[in-house]
Amino acid sequence: MLVLGIEGTAWNLSASVVDENDVIVQVSDQYVPSSGGIHPREAAQHHSSKISGVLKKVFNSVDPESIDGVAFSIGPGMGPCLRVVATAGRAISLALDVPLVGVNHCVAHIEAGMWKTDAVDPVILYASGGNSQVISRRGNYYRVFGETLDIGIGNALDKLGREMGLSHPGGPKIEKLAREGKRYHSLPYSVKGMDFSFSGLVTSAKTLLQKGIKREDLCFSFQETAFSMLVEVTERAMAYLDKDEVLLVGGVGANSRLRQMLSVMCSDRSARFHCPPDHLMGDNGAMIAHTGMKMLTHGLKTDIESSKVKPDYRVDEVEIPW
Repeated sequence: MLVLGIEGTAWNLSASVVDENDVIVQVSDQYVPSSGGIHPREAAQHHSSKISGVLKKVFNSVDPESIDGVAFSIGPGMGPCLRVVATAGRAISLALDVPLVGVNHCVAHIEAGMWKTDAVDPVILYASGGNSQVISRRGNYYRVFGETLDIGIGNALDKLGREMGLSHPGGPKIEKLAREGKRYHSLPYSVKGMDFSFSGLVTSAKTLLQKGIKREDLCFSFQETAFSMLVEVTERAMAYLDKDEVLLVGGVGANSRLRQMLSVMCSDRSARFHCPPDHLMGDNGAMIAHTGMKMLTHGLKTDIESSKVKPDYRVDEVEIPW
């Protein structure tokens, strides 16, 4: 079975074809704002102008007539961006006369991680630009056991990056600066039960920056504080659920320091730590295609009439029959 997946929830437009075992082809084109953060309208305009070229490159590698289904990211994400990929998905589905399926973006991150690791029944730390959640499967649903009360960790990193004059995305640049940091400066540690908050951390970091704190030390302090919060709640979920595996997914999961901290925590608990390959960590078409294939295999399809995008689509709203 070959499934085309189209992802475009935010700044990364990506299309991919996968089979049951691997990624056959993947093509991406990223919107990079000239200044500031992601502007939904500008990102959607980028996706609209680039999507035909991205799909053409995909179909240069895979015969369109061999496609058995089309999957697209139906949400959560930025509404204008979602509508672009939904329109493309509908058009290709109709043109090829193959089934269409709308995929939850968060579920796709998890399923890509399960696909390309040995994880069986993990606690999942989903760390991305738009969201941060501690998740685990209970029955036929992924349940959220802890989440951000305000902004996602990736958003927090990008906000700090913009304050320092770094171009988008700020996360990788902050990670690089943090490696040179030597001194830890105290920042708000906001864990509230099983939830966490990053807005106060960002505000305090901005204040320290204005006081002239060395950028490398500030980035180091910010990462250590924010990632410790995520690791604490992940470990608490493991203890509560009596599980001995952690799966890290989402774009911020590419951060080597976050991986190291989770790995150490898991080692101390005699637990296993998993994360998928880097090309499946950030937003990508392959994760949409793979999850779409699982949905189609289990008889789940999306009629054109019910393919309206869902910008606020939560991971715990999706029934998982596999």
